[in-house]
Amino acid sequence: MSAATLTRTARITRTGPGAPARRIACLARAEALLLRRNPLALLNALVIPVAMVAFVRFGLPSDSAGRRGDAGAGTVTALTAFTLLTVVYINLVPALVARREELVLKRLRTGETGDAEILAGTSAPAVALAWGQIVLGVLAAVGVFGMGMPTNPGLVLVAIVLGTAVFVLLAVASTALTRTVEMAQVTTIPGYAVPLLLSGLMFPLDALPEPVQRLAQVLPLTPVVDLLRLGLTGTTPGGATVALAGSFRPAVVPVLVLAAWVVAGVWATRRWFRWEPRR
Repeated sequence: MSAATLTRTARITRTGPGAPARRIACLARAEALLLRRNPLALLNALVIPVAMVAFVRFGLPSDSAGRRGDAGAGTVTALTAFTLLTVVYINLVPALVARREELVLKRLRTGETGDAEILAGTSAPAVALAWGQIVLGVLAAVGVFGMGMPTNPGLVLVAIVLGTAVFVLLAVASTALTRTVEMAQVTTIPGYAVPLLLSGLMFPLDALPEPVQRLAQVLPLTPVVDLLRLGLTGTTPGGATVALAGSFRPAVVPVLVLAAWVVAGVWATRRWFRWEPRR
């Protein structure tokens, strides 16, 4: 599929009540075809959930049946975090840069498609792929590890939706620092490595100095991990265990942090995102 095909796709819909949704859907279908032709992206989509479940499953001792429910929740949490970083953030940056350098984004703006529709349509396949991985992870956690009903399913959904929005916006903003597709391998390292290392997945945050702990709490991935643990097992960031009624109060700070990142991401996109190459 050529760049011209992507441009024509956004122009085939007419105006009307459902026109924005149709334009986004057309762009998403075109991007999905391009994604399907990327063997590495599809390999990651299939391998990451299976590999993570197998690693956790076979890494458990044979007498750890009572811990498998927690292992299932941990698998879902880790899979969601890695998926947001790799499938959404790392895949979207080079995709957007490629469309910009090929003048696809510039041509799309000359039609009826709005800026938000272009970004939504371009991001939709990566988001759908990420959410599909998360669903597979949840099914595996239930079927393989016997994970029970989450303490607060609403917090799990909030973590996934807000986390996805944050990393889509971070990917869009990161294109301002990425002049070529090849440079994306370098410019995405800070946005991937720092949030992952300080998310609490690799090691407990309370083992770090207090200033670093405070920094970790305001990074974009840490509140996602906190909300997932709180929603799946009722474990608060402080390590206490709460029931449904007690899970809302500890969720306030992580939700506010994610909301702040969404606002900052929208501002950064409007301020620095470029729709055509810099000459």
